[in-house]
Amino acid sequence: MQITENDILSIVQAGEGYNAEFKIRIPSKVKELAEEVCAFANAAGGTLLLGVNDKNEIKGIEINNRKRAAIQQSVSKINPQLNILLYFVNVAGKQVGVIEVPSGTQKPYTLSGAIYIRQGSTSQKITSVEQMRDFFQQSGRIYFDEAGCQQFSFEKDFDNEVFKEFRINAGFSSSTEDLQIINNLKLITEEEHFKNGAVLFFGKSPEEFFDKAVIRCVEFEGDDKVNIIDDKIFGGALINQYYQAMNWLKSKLSVRYVIVGGGPRKEAWEIDETALKEAIINALSHRDYYDKGGRIMIELYKNRIEITNPGGLVSSIPPEEFGSKSSSRNPLIFGLFERIKFVEQVGSGINRIRTLIKNSGLPEPVFKTEGMFTVIFFRKEKSIDSCSKRIKADLEALTKKIETEFGVNAEEFRSIFGVNMEEFRSKYGVNILRSAVLIYKKPEVTAKEIAERLSISQRTAENYLKKLKTNGIIERKGPDKTGYWNIIINK
Repeated sequence: MQITENDILSIVQAGEGYNAEFKIRIPSKVKELAEEVCAFANAAGGTLLLGVNDKNEIKGIEINNRKRAAIQQSVSKINPQLNILLYFVNVAGKQVGVIEVPSGTQKPYTLSGAIYIRQGSTSQKITSVEQMRDFFQQSGRIYFDEAGCQQFSFEKDFDNEVFKEFRINAGFSSSTEDLQIINNLKLITEEEHFKNGAVLFFGKSPEEFFDKAVIRCVEFEGDDKVNIIDDKIFGGALINQYYQAMNWLKSKLSVRYVIVGGGPRKEAWEIDETALKEAIINALSHRDYYDKGGRIMIELYKNRIEITNPGGLVSSIPPEEFGSKSSSRNPLIFGLFERIKFVEQVGSGINRIRTLIKNSGLPEPVFKTEGMFTVIFFRKEKSIDSCSKRIKADLEALTKKIETEFGVNAEEFRSIFGVNMEEFRSKYGVNILRSAVLIYKKPEVTAKEIAERLSISQRTAENYLKKLKTNGIIERKGPDKTGYWNIIINK
């Protein structure tokens, strides 16, 4: 069934997003349209409107048979073959071209050997072996937020107040029916079940369907996990979880008021409010909802705040590109947050947090990306000494662990690698550090043996070896089967 004039007006009013892309004209390189089509097919499907500019204005378009054939020929190069609809709709006397793309059933789809994916309101090309391998695995199990939730009832479980606030913040016209918006945003599967992402975003109690889809906020008395003085669990729609968590933090942190230029007073939080917002929205958008044993945690200590979510750094993002690239486990949820301007420039959130904290004069936040994703905000300067004590204690624990596991003490490690363990761990992570020590102790060790020793996948072990080689720490001597690894960093 083709979309109508009212559908197009609704899509244009809402603007570009996860399921919508506008083009004012046919690009000189028609392949650009095929790239957008490929990205939609690898996601939840989408609608490409021709004759609409990026200011959400309908200008209209004329497409002759030659251009139409060029579009169809370019799209036909997508592999596997994809059936799309290309037609025209008259909107207020202007002709709009419509390309409807279904969510592909044979993911991943490629164009000229590359995979294109939808990230928020943009399409991205992934070409590295690691990124492609990750996508093949991801497409095999389907994104969590794109799967249907059969138990969810629109009449009983849908939070109309949350949806009302969403449609206002997203800029939808009051004359557009709710169901039309729901269909345009592709919140329902072909089997007419609400998608998990829609349940999380608009459900009254998503935790009834996904047990750990909540935020737990815990306040400790000191700098460690000994005495709990407050413990709250916040459920409901994701946006409500965000508001409740922020209100909880506000009640715990020092908040002063400043007046700039005689205007209204402005709140100044002990830790920048926007930085905390970014971290919480990041946790809600990117957590691994497949992990049924974990929940988002906000832990408040005397000297710091730790915000943690299940699922470490998405494997399609190399550690060295952390903070400069973005890839979401939950593109539907990410796209809905983007609609209401809660996430903005793709890949800039981490750097924005760093900049905000730096400008506020606090110590630089720490990001941990292995296993779980954690951001640590340090509190007022008077607490820095206790933070230093904690870092020192962590270093002592790490030193003891490596000495117990491999028989290499701190002094020997520094003489081999030219830096102390904490510097090495801070740059590369604990498991890469353990891999390096294992190579030192057993130069002929294989990726398979590293994987078994560290309880990781062989692919991850291979990535560790690659990173150690790329950073000039090790080199390969001799053939693959009978050769060995040589430590070169201190030479």
